[in-house]
Amino acid sequence: MTQVRVKGFKIFKDRHGKQRCYHRETGHKVDLNNAPIGSAEFFAECETVRAIAEAQRAKAPKAGTLGGLIQSYFETEHYQNLAEATRRDYRKCADFLEPIRDTPIHVIDTPLIAGIHDKAAKKIGWRRANMVRTLLSEVFRYNIPKGLISANFAKEVIPKRRPRDRAYANRPWTIEERDTVLGKAKPHVRVALALMMNTGLDPSDALSLRNDQVDGGTIWGVRGKTGEEVAIPVSPTLQAALNRMPNHDAETVLSNSRGEAWTYNGFSTVWHRFKTALENEGLIEKGLTLKGLRHTVATTLREAGLDERRIADLLGQKTPSMARHYSRSANLADKNRETMATLEEENRRRAEGVKPSQKSVKPVRNEDQP
Repeated sequence: MTQVRVKGFKIFKDRHGKQRCYHRETGHKVDLNNAPIGSAEFFAECETVRAIAEAQRAKAPKAGTLGGLIQSYFETEHYQNLAEATRRDYRKCADFLEPIRDTPIHVIDTPLIAGIHDKAAKKIGWRRANMVRTLLSEVFRYNIPKGLISANFAKEVIPKRRPRDRAYANRPWTIEERDTVLGKAKPHVRVALALMMNTGLDPSDALSLRNDQVDGGTIWGVRGKTGEEVAIPVSPTLQAALNRMPNHDAETVLSNSRGEAWTYNGFSTVWHRFKTALENEGLIEKGLTLKGLRHTVATTLREAGLDERRIADLLGQKTPSMARHYSRSANLADKNRETMATLEEENRRRAEGVKPSQKSVKPVRNEDQP
């Protein structure tokens, strides 16, 4: 019996005696039921797989280029340990840099990166341009020890400032907006918003908060974006909201209407539809964001007279020391209990000063009126 061999493919029998075939480089399996070994269909399938592999090799970044440096960074442990949202943003920045990925390393310098930064600001906006600069800085920083580039040419590039006419991206919510949103939200959405507005947790951290991270009246966790520890006491207002949480079997504190853990995209979609409906009814102003709740907590506490260090401790903005991991967290919990008490009292005081109104934020004007 003639044995068929095809370069780049492994043909063998598995432990059950059944023939198998796959492409060594890509691992692509050939369906031998539809393309039996030795048939015209088999050889055609092998040629198709080989062509796809060659196209992928041609598309891959070349060594000694900007694209090669970026790919090298994406393979580092540092990048793999970043928050999902940050990795997604970096990938988008890499897509923007795709047209110049073949730029040789030896021509890269600070003026070139500054020019790329300026061009990015014009095409994708100042905020995204700064993200491109940050990505390049990380790419260079992690490739210097590998000897792939001599310096961090993005470090001296000055970040773009927010234009003066641009609105505050994640502005704080007003007491009226908070009460309106909570009053109109469905139970599984209301408790999620209550958790964010009474802790200052980032939306992604709040949605992924596990049941076992709430212990002894304190939320114990780590910020997903930075890896910094948080120890946030559960206030009476938050506890009341959690007590009204619909029953579910998810491992997370929060769940969707099906009793399953929220995904960030899933909650964002529900929130956007809900917020848009309230805007269309004139019940809230435009510009409310989930991240704005984090700003709300910080702003409320600052206006109440607390110093920036205490606010930063509550929001998890202090670099943790692993050697003092548990003791530092315990100390933070005690100190943050006073901070949360201040937030609770300040929110109560502000709410008492607001007279409830059934009118919309922006009453519709009758064009026939003078």
